[in-house]
Amino acid sequence: MLHYRVNDNTMKFLVILYGAALLLVCGWYVHLSLYDPPPSNDKVHVLLLSSWRSGSSFMGQVFSQHPSVFYLMEPGWHVWTQLKQNGAQALRMAVRDLLRSLFHCDFSVMESYLPENQKEMFTWSHSRALCSPPVCPLTPRNQLSNQTHCLQNCKPRDLKTVEEVCGFYSHVVYKEVRIFELESLYPLLQDPNLDLRIIHLVRDPRAVVRSREESARAFVSDNAIVLEQKRIKEAEVQYQVMQEICRSHVRINERAVVKPPPFLKGRYKLVRYEDMARNPLQEIKSLYQFVGLEMTTQLATWIYKVTHGKGKGSIQEAFDITSRSATDTSQAWRTMLPHNKVKRVQEVCEEAMSYLGYRTVNSEIEQKSLYVDLLVPREQLSWSHDKTPQLDDSYNTKSKTLWQMHNTKN
Repeated sequence: MLHYRVNDNTMKFLVILYGAALLLVCGWYVHLSLYDPPPSNDKVHVLLLSSWRSGSSFMGQVFSQHPSVFYLMEPGWHVWTQLKQNGAQALRMAVRDLLRSLFHCDFSVMESYLPENQKEMFTWSHSRALCSPPVCPLTPRNQLSNQTHCLQNCKPRDLKTVEEVCGFYSHVVYKEVRIFELESLYPLLQDPNLDLRIIHLVRDPRAVVRSREESARAFVSDNAIVLEQKRIKEAEVQYQVMQEICRSHVRINERAVVKPPPFLKGRYKLVRYEDMARNPLQEIKSLYQFVGLEMTTQLATWIYKVTHGKGKGSIQEAFDITSRSATDTSQAWRTMLPHNKVKRVQEVCEEAMSYLGYRTVNSEIEQKSLYVDLLVPREQLSWSHDKTPQLDDSYNTKSKTLWQMHNTKN
């Protein structure tokens, strides 16, 4: 039998070589986990279902900024833009089929809705995943993105690249405002290859009207589709649109809560914008738990920052997320919307407001008396079957402290 002797210097060299190799492998693994993670076979698919000017852009960013999420804002916009001569009823299946393909990370379907020689998707820069490696080196996956910086420094990529990036994430989330009933989504809920959860965001219709009026021109085409291309007096258009939106919220919730089909149980959650404005961290942590995501201190700090600022929003910020007071924003309609318009909204949305827990006002004095609470507690409403878990106070404390430090430095 042969025996080999290894002197001390050789042994030291081998140990150092082994250590260097180990560090190299670890560094390579960390690099992959941050920038080019392997595809997940156990994806969770989330549909943020809402309507225009209901706080859905903020809700979308709550998910887009999470490092485990691939997010797109309103892919149905492409369908409605290319087929705008139709009504919402005729387009619902096209929107559904688009969502089905995109949830499976199949972006070839977008070819049908993008103009020739154009591969740029609607508001692509609002997706942190499309502003991060390997698509763009601007924002590491473990950092928060800025859509303005992304638009300036990143370029929209071809659909094949977007498709590949979609496969890297454990959660695929799409925000949609062009769905008015749940039945068209049943095939997605029954697809064995999709783990679909639906988050239904609603907002006081009086606040929605106030916000829509600031961006009225942007909704002309969408309004015509919602109203099935009917000829309606211009002064009545916004109220007829709101009536359809309000009816759809009730219809969707009743279908999901009152004797839902077996495949829908446990996969639907309704949240009111006003509840989120009052307790943003608590509500968002509850939504994360619903879809299997973890709250991080970095995200909690960001959420606190954007919901406790001094801004109140403007038409220029229609699709931007800026730091503002969420509670002030949710109440702005009470001082800015004329009482005659408030009365008209209350007439066309009476059933939905009662169902969702929004108290009506009977005079301008009552409307402008901000100490009068117009939000019915959630636990008193028929559709509320679960209690929102209490958020660990450490999130509130850490986020508030970090935000105060940020203000002190600036």
